Amino acid sequence: MKVLARKIKGLALVSGASFLVACTAMDTTGTGTVGIERKQYMSSLVSEAELNQTATQQYNQMVSQARAQSALDVNQAQTKRVRTIAQRLIQQVGVFRPDAQNWAWEIHVFNSNEVNAWCMPGGKMAVYTGLINKTKATDDELAAVIGHEMAHALREHSREQMSQQMATNIGLSVLSAVVGSSLVNDLGGTLTNVMFNLPNSRTHEMEADRLGVELAARAGYDPRAAVTLWQKMAQVGGDSPPEFLSTHPSPASRINDLQIAAQRVMPLYEQNKR
Repeated sequence: MKVLARKIKGLALVSGASFLVACTAMDTTGTGTVGIERKQYMSSLVSEAELNQTATQQYNQMVSQARAQSALDVNQAQTKRVRTIAQRLIQQVGVFRPDAQNWAWEIHVFNSNEVNAWCMPGGKMAVYTGLINKTKATDDELAAVIGHEMAHALREHSREQMSQQMATNIGLSVLSAVVGSSLVNDLGGTLTNVMFNLPNSRTHEMEADRLGVELAARAGYDPRAAVTLWQKMAQVGGDSPPEFLSTHPSPASRINDLQIAAQRVMPLYEQNKR
């Protein structure tokens, strides 16, 4: 047991050291009114430019495939509505990071029953008709979900997750030569999941909620709609909530946090509502 304990301790130390060596602390965005202040660790092996380029290539492929299947921007009025909301949100991104004003933002509506929306690194977005139709989302609620997804891109959460995973893999590769591959195989996946994926996933979602609420308020959309939107989405699936919600905080804690954030940015909404 003592040998095993020493090996586990060694795993933590090597993984931690590798993480610090491979990643650099940085601020991807300003704090805003909601107060996003967490330092993020990014690996030089995962550059923002390369990730954005890859995302654009993947996005273009998905758009082309949807167009070939007659599943892209089918409803012109619906597409115009989504793009109008997105454009108002995009006009506010400079508050958090000025360089994002120059991103090649793009949004399409994908004809799918899936309740989903996403934003790739660099600002390539999609909203699925299932989200719009099944939740009967108002403009304010659509602003909440689109703003949430934009926030993931502004905070570079995908790049951060990749950096963390890469640093962990470096640590495990080094340790496997020290303590043996069997221990690494047994503990590596669990350690990565507990130390990085789950905690950071929940942190990322909370940051996206808060930043998204502020984007919406600054764009003139009622930030309180974020609460009703997430309540609707949780109800859509019944006993099987949409995959979209699978990594999000629990409904109770999320609603409480959204309510606090919404109240904090209400003055911004009052200044900008139309």
